Amino acid sequence: MPSPHKLRTGVAAVCAGVVAAGLTGCSQFDLARADTGVVRVAAPSPSPDPFEGLSADEIAERAVDATTGAKSLRLAGRVSAKGQPVDVDFSVNDRAECTGRMKVEGGTAELRRKDGVAYMKGDERFWRASMTAQGLPPARIDATLELLKNRWVKFGAGQRGSAELGRICDLKRLLADLRQDEAARTDLTRAKDGTVGRTPTATLVKKKSGDRRTTVSVAMEGKPYILRVVKTGGDDPGDVRFSAYDRPVKVVTPPEDETIDLSRLDPGSRT
Repeated sequence: MPSPHKLRTGVAAVCAGVVAAGLTGCSQFDLARADTGVVRVAAPSPSPDPFEGLSADEIAERAVDATTGAKSLRLAGRVSAKGQPVDVDFSVNDRAECTGRMKVEGGTAELRRKDGVAYMKGDERFWRASMTAQGLPPARIDATLELLKNRWVKFGAGQRGSAELGRICDLKRLLADLRQDEAARTDLTRAKDGTVGRTPTATLVKKKSGDRRTTVSVAMEGKPYILRVVKTGGDDPGDVRFSAYDRPVKVVTPPEDETIDLSRLDPGSRT
């Protein structure tokens, strides 16, 4: 059995490692470079077509302008992190706050970030899969799971886990990346219009090498927001929908008696 100090220090290292390994892949899913082979239900276009007379590249510019002006949004779907599928569902705003969850290998973790402090609560399957992937011995995994059971792990400002989660919750950074990737918004073609939910959408496609292609669904009602990005071909497929633009994001701080503060368990966990 590990000593209490080693166990606490191990928890800090494990949790920081899980966030770094598992969540970084989510932030690497580039909105502007999604690909697709999905079959969409065709829908009649609004009359008149709001994009009539515009090229696919010009529609993409309008979509980027609208999307980068958002104060908040929700993103939900499946991305790839180091070749492993990860299901995500996050609401984020332009104050680097977020709330949501992720699923990997059948396990689920809830995530929250507010005022620079991040919180993470995983079920047993999530923690066990994550710690096994990091090479921890079974005895240490069991001891750590007992400490984490039904508790939130708190990453204070400046700690590694908070910084990694901050990359996902940083809407300004996410949208800035979308604006900067100009190459992804050129040489597009407009395919058959479709729908995302009940909203008619223009479908923009960019073919890449091999079987890789890029498709972005742009709203044809209201502001021309990006509503769906799907990626097929290559090593990092994904399918993500965007919704709840400019709606308030409410982040609830977990109760202290249900929280493990990593800064108290291992002061050296800061970077």
